Amino acid sequence: MLVGSGLVKKFGDTLAVDRISVSVPAGSIFGFVGPNGAGKTTLLSMVTGLLRPDGGSVSVRGADVWSDPAVAKRNMGVLPDRLRLFDRLTGSQLLYYAGTLRGLDARTVKQRSTDLAAAFGLEDALGRLVSDYSEGMTKKIALACAMIHSPRLLVLDEPFESVDPVSAANITAILHKYVAAGGTVVLSSHSMDLIERICDRVAIVVNGRVLASGTVTEVRGTGSLEERFLALAGSRITAEGMEWLHSFSD
Repeated sequence: MLVGSGLVKKFGDTLAVDRISVSVPAGSIFGFVGPNGAGKTTLLSMVTGLLRPDGGSVSVRGADVWSDPAVAKRNMGVLPDRLRLFDRLTGSQLLYYAGTLRGLDARTVKQRSTDLAAAFGLEDALGRLVSDYSEGMTKKIALACAMIHSPRLLVLDEPFESVDPVSAANITAILHKYVAAGGTVVLSSHSMDLIERICDRVAIVVNGRVLASGTVTEVRGTGSLEERFLALAGSRITAEGMEWLHSFSD
């Protein structure tokens, strides 16, 4: 479904992504995990055509994201990092915009908007401005916009961030049904436990490079995914020299 080969991205002297290659099979949930600044968001931005790589290539269902973007992006639904939505629209208007932008007729958009609002628990919020939504609600309406055209591939950057546990469980169930029907999901998350529970395959990204990749069982080995991650990323930093924190100001 998705193939990235030798992807490279630099920002000044900083090498954010260092020759990463990845292959995501159709009908799977593929998770990227890594510390802050590891390059996950930069990688997903290049995969979805939001950021041009300095080297390498990306294809979705055989269509190159940069030389054939219309075909490649037609197959994708994207939840990007640092959401920028038209938040002066209501939830209903935003879904309508997303659906019609993808070529759906008004009747289909209305039906799918109703289904998505019910699935994400947003029925009572569709008439309100998105600017008045909580962070969790904003994340859910953005995810609904990414799904409304029923793409072959969903690329989701931190889809569970700011989302309450009940909604997170509901989103997980929706994604599993989507994959069971033939869809493919690529996501990033800081939550090792979540990645371990919902993903089929995983890649650990540190300092712009993939240090381990494969099925969750292969990557975690005999321990947990978190233990494997810590072993690859380096041990925890101990907060030494902060004894002043133990002598309280009062």
